[in-house]
Amino acid sequence: MSFDVIYHNAKICKFAHLYNDMTLKEARDLFPVLSTKVYGKPLVYLDNAATAQRPESVVRVWEESVRSGNANLHRAVHKLAADATAQYENARVAVKEFLNASSPEEIVFTSGATASINLVAFSFGEAFVKKGDEVIVSVAEHHSNIVPWQMMCERKKAVLKVLETDENGLLQPERLEILISHKTKIVAISHISNVLGLVNPVRELVAISHKYGVPVLIDGAQGIVHETVDVQDIDCDFYAFSGHKLYAATGTGVLYGKKKWLDAMPPYMGGGEMIDTVRFSGTTYAKSPARFEAGTQNINAVPTLVPAIEFVNACRKSPEIAAEQKAIVEYVLDALSKDPRIKLYGVPRRTEEKIPLFSITVEGAHHEDLALLLDKMGIAVRSGQMCAEPLMDHSGVTGMLRASFATYNTLEEAKYFIECLNKAINMLV
Repeated sequence: MSFDVIYHNAKICKFAHLYNDMTLKEARDLFPVLSTKVYGKPLVYLDNAATAQRPESVVRVWEESVRSGNANLHRAVHKLAADATAQYENARVAVKEFLNASSPEEIVFTSGATASINLVAFSFGEAFVKKGDEVIVSVAEHHSNIVPWQMMCERKKAVLKVLETDENGLLQPERLEILISHKTKIVAISHISNVLGLVNPVRELVAISHKYGVPVLIDGAQGIVHETVDVQDIDCDFYAFSGHKLYAATGTGVLYGKKKWLDAMPPYMGGGEMIDTVRFSGTTYAKSPARFEAGTQNINAVPTLVPAIEFVNACRKSPEIAAEQKAIVEYVLDALSKDPRIKLYGVPRRTEEKIPLFSITVEGAHHEDLALLLDKMGIAVRSGQMCAEPLMDHSGVTGMLRASFATYNTLEEAKYFIECLNKAINMLV
């Protein structure tokens, strides 16, 4: 069955009726895990930047797919296969609409943002990068947006250049304009740093790059969760994110790519489904996105992107949830900034530049010790390098403590976090 037929027949299974005029309490009630206890304390889950919890609608789609719709995609003509294919392609349509991509053919499914970036680093590198060319990444990138480019540059004998942030941690278009050159083949930057929690001026950075004819990949692992992303408005050439941070199942990832680039790039992997014809005399490849989706895909998990997107859209339409998120940012930012024992990384000039993600260090207290004490109080946070070792080196630390909030978190939980953090610091310092 052709993609055109699948798209024509696709009807996105919407869950919006579950979320009409959703309150914060109703949002929280969709996540049973939030009512559990840890060491006898109510769970306060603040490790959302690593992975978010899943609403019941996401779990339901996955369970129904496993129980009653498990079949391989695109290949067989029986009903289970047709239904599974429709569900999978419905998710592609839903993601296309969520990102405002030009067509579903610009949406490639992967296992996560890491796989999406690796795909571009390999395939784009094979097609367009040669010895002596340059690739630009920023100092604040996740390892997933550094290491694939290092590997590609090593393979192609290209040069990796590093874009520094300003004193607050933001990427600056004027600094990019100084760094970029006629040798630059691609710029790879994050929409929002998973350590600093600052919203980078991606439209301006893309505009600068395009002025020099250079395409841009945006790591949207955090951006897709906290910002409304319109890839046509941003005008980025690639946008990568993971479903598991967006309340969908694990093992789901998205790569948006402008069709002109996807069509010009060779496949990343070979196997079933990504081919046109296979002969020992030579193989031809399918058009995108199929050419980048070799083998059996994550049949049961990819459809969970649909209810996850519906949940995110509903949260963004809820004045109560929006107000709570704003209050959390303002309260935690103020509390951490006023405590002389705490150093906060990623301090915004305006609160609008900050998502509810806070990374700190405390002189005299190890970040892991703080995390262990908070865990005993029921609070789940992240400690360590956050897969951003170059940024840790740049900041002069070995690791940080990170608290990252989601739409289901409350101001009350934020106040409890600050209270418990104070207790933990007093125990260690």
